[in-house]
Amino acid sequence: MTEPTSGAPAQTGEAPATRREARAAQRAARAAEPGRTPRAGRNLPAAIGVGVFLGGLIIASLVFWKPAFVYLVTAAAVVGVWELVGALRSGRVSPPLAPVLASVGLVPLAYYGGADALAVGFATAAALVLAWRSVGDPEDAARDVAGGVFIVAYVPLLAGITSLMLAQPDGVGRIITFMLVTVASDTGGYAVGVLRGRTPMAPSLSPKKSWEGFAGSVVTSALVGVACVTLILDGPWWAGAVVGAIAAAFATVGDLAESAIKRDLGIKDMGSILPGHGGVMDRLDSLVVTAPVCWALLRLFV
Repeated sequence: MTEPTSGAPAQTGEAPATRREARAAQRAARAAEPGRTPRAGRNLPAAIGVGVFLGGLIIASLVFWKPAFVYLVTAAAVVGVWELVGALRSGRVSPPLAPVLASVGLVPLAYYGGADALAVGFATAAALVLAWRSVGDPEDAARDVAGGVFIVAYVPLLAGITSLMLAQPDGVGRIITFMLVTVASDTGGYAVGVLRGRTPMAPSLSPKKSWEGFAGSVVTSALVGVACVTLILDGPWWAGAVVGAIAAAFATVGDLAESAIKRDLGIKDMGSILPGHGGVMDRLDSLVVTAPVCWALLRLFV
């Protein structure tokens, strides 16, 4: 992979309105690029094929050798970190690449060392980002450090929570529950939003997201949560409903948060590595945010 390149340095004293206009022009230029397809018109067969392939990899790793799932998540975190570094650099924020990439080690560290190791590892990674960026030109150092720590927290730290779930005796069931309620939230929200969506939820961030779709997300995810918790984890039905409903809320927050980041940076997708989907982070935005919620709720109720 070629190292993400940083954008041109910002002009001193540039007005906020000018920045907004520049980002709007950047979005328009990218939308007009040859071969760029609108989101609604993406290659559906390719998207389905990629989804089935990735789903097969996840199932195989969970069934045959649990550590394989950890390394699969680690690989996804590497690509996700790379995408975020490139995206932030397009917005004139230059996180130090080496320590941020190295922080993906938090994922296996959490599996083998537990929650305490994950916490210590995150603090160490944040300190390394600060130390690495402190050497060199001090201009925009605070912004670059903040961007680097954000990436470490957003991808490796949150992805490391899946390792904590998997390390439990019934970890495979917990991972399956976490992933299914999150996918159910996305699927239910999309289906109800397309069929019944009338009331915009956050038009400035995601024009197609509606309150009706959100209700569909909550109901679908709660039903799937009940099925997973009772049938897979042998827990009470109400715990599954709580896990599913709250996971749907946080999945929606994760989706909107990434939409806000992309709009602020003037980009449509975080990457293009997954045909029909965009980048890895375009698929993980809901999962990384729901992971700590599902981990905590399942520990509390099941």
